[in-house]
Amino acid sequence: MTKSPRKTIFGVLLPVAVLTLLIAPWVGISSPDWSVIARPGAEDLDALVFWQIRVPRVLLAMLAGIGLSLGGVVFQAIFRNPLATPFTLGVAGGASLGVTLSLFLGIQFTFLGVSGLSLAALLGAIVSIALVYGVAKATGNTSPQTMLLGGVAISFFFSSLILLFQYLGDLSNTFRIIHWLMGDLSRASYDTVFQVLPFIFSGSLIIAYLHRELNLLTIDDDLAASYGLRVEPMRFTLFIAVSLMIAGIVTVCGPIGFVGIMAPHICRLLIGTNHRHLIPASILFGGSFLTLCDTIARTLATSAEVPVGIITALLGGPFFLWLLFRSGR
Repeated sequence: MTKSPRKTIFGVLLPVAVLTLLIAPWVGISSPDWSVIARPGAEDLDALVFWQIRVPRVLLAMLAGIGLSLGGVVFQAIFRNPLATPFTLGVAGGASLGVTLSLFLGIQFTFLGVSGLSLAALLGAIVSIALVYGVAKATGNTSPQTMLLGGVAISFFFSSLILLFQYLGDLSNTFRIIHWLMGDLSRASYDTVFQVLPFIFSGSLIIAYLHRELNLLTIDDDLAASYGLRVEPMRFTLFIAVSLMIAGIVTVCGPIGFVGIMAPHICRLLIGTNHRHLIPASILFGGSFLTLCDTIARTLATSAEVPVGIITALLGGPFFLWLLFRSGR
């Protein structure tokens, strides 16, 4: 662990995040001329590709990476389990099931500017939260271990339902569902950026404000209670904040795995376990990581884009195994 976490954050991670934001829009099968910066409203091909496709896509990747990374930070803290993420707890599965069901039934509408897919994902995430807490309360034990096991079981159940809808759907809907479940950012636009932004911004503020509470929850429930923390309401608040962020991301990007596991673990190796430093480090690292992965995904093949979820899985699996071997030495 470094002795200067603040120096690591602002000396390394912040410049990397800024450079990623500035450089990624220029990387692609074709590179636009630098003059395109001064032509945001032009209708020539270079300007349209740069301003209407690549810039919003990079912004969406940065926001999604931030949300997924913070989801892992919070869930690993409140459940005191290094493998806890919104995916293993069933939240992402609930949001995915909501979107899958909406696509399967062909439900398309907009309510107060919010798409039907967003509402379906949000509803699915809320249902998963209710089921996790309902199962825990029904057993008379709302400990992190019980909720974690309940979340894993619900996640598997939702995955089975998604497979069932894929099997029952027609070829067109099944292809849309499969492609969406791979997780990709090809639907990025300024509308989707502003659709996700409120979820990420509000969730990040709540999580950053509660960094001391996260430190206490990481250690022990009794210790946290002895400091005056109301453990269950605090855990529920954090659960809701993360779930809303994940629902917003899954709606637009589909389920993108491994970011919520990789980013927090790597940042803990860099700056330690204090959430005062871990949260901003995870924001910068997670956003940069997913942006770089998506840049690779859209430039890897000339014939078709590779879904970014495949890239994060290809990188995340071996890296996670390396972390396991490293921690076991």
